[in-house]
Parts: sequence; C-alpha cells; structure tokens
Amino acid sequence: MGFTLVLGGARSGKSRYAQTMAEAAAQDCCTRPIAIVTAQVYDEEMAQRVALHKHDRGDAWETMEAPLDLCGAINGLKSGDVAVIDCMTLWLTNILLAEADFAVEIDRLLASLKASPAMIWIVSNEVGWGIVPDNALARRFRDEAGRLNQKLAEASQQAVLIVAGMKLDLARV
Repeated sequence: MGFTLVLGGARSGKSRYAQTMAEAAAQDCCTRPIAIVTAQVYDEEMAQRVALHKHDRGDAWETMEAPLDLCGAINGLKSGDVAVIDCMTLWLTNILLAEADFAVEIDRLLASLKASPAMIWIVSNEVGWGIVPDNALARRFRDEAGRLNQKLAEASQQAVLIVAGMKLDLARV
C-alpha cells in the first residue's frame, strides 16, 4: 500500500500530523488506528514523554510496543489496518544500544514496509540541522539517522517535513 514519511525536528508537530492523518484514514476505513511505538522508558522524563503521547492519542488507539522488533509489528499488520510508527530515531537508538547490525536491520525494515498491506505513517526526527556533535557516538547516531531517513524517503509513497506545526511536501531530487 505504501507509507508516508513524516520528518521534523523536536516538538515540530510531526506526531500530531501523523496521528491526525491516521485517524482520518481509520475513520474512512471503519477501523481503529494502531500506534506502533519504539520508546523504551529509562527515566522519569521519558516516562512523562510517553504518557503525553498516550494522552494525545487517546483511547481510540490500539498500541503495539516494538522497541526492537519493529519488523514483527509491521509484519503483523493486515490489509485495512492504519498505523503510525513513532519514532524511527528512537528505534535506531535501540538498535545502536543493542549493538545490532544497522545495515541488516534497516534492510529488514524496508522489506517489511514494502510488503505491508497497511496504510502507515512513519515519524522520524531530522537531526542533521544542528551543530556537529562533539563525540563519536553522537556523530555516528546523527549520520545513521540521516542515512535511515534518506532510505525511508526513497522507499516512501510520500514524504513531508513538519516545521512549527506546518507541513511541507517533499519531492525527490
């Protein structure tokens, strides 16, 4: 069916945009939207962020937790399902911390997305606009996130950038 990549910076409105689009599509399809979440809670601040996202989605949403096995969650979607994956940079962090092979995991992810019959919006942070990080791990993360976003954009049916709550449609170059 194809998927839409929703990029943006922190607190840009990207999750809200993806949720709004998925809710409208789910209503049209007479189904319940699915949130596939990748966050892992390691501290109180992250717990508050997760709680805020749950609150914003409300009770109408089904939630699937997939901090590492994102492909398993995607492969479980069926025709007529409407889902938001939030977010790819947290998933990438989880993959990094698990010392998994990025190339293998990203290839698996792309294959699952391409094969999925569901309507999917994928939320990801654009992290390449800031200063160059001062340590090797942060630079590696920034570089891998940029590569992941490029691959997702290339495979997507549509890609949008959310800035200050406003949408900009992206075109291939």
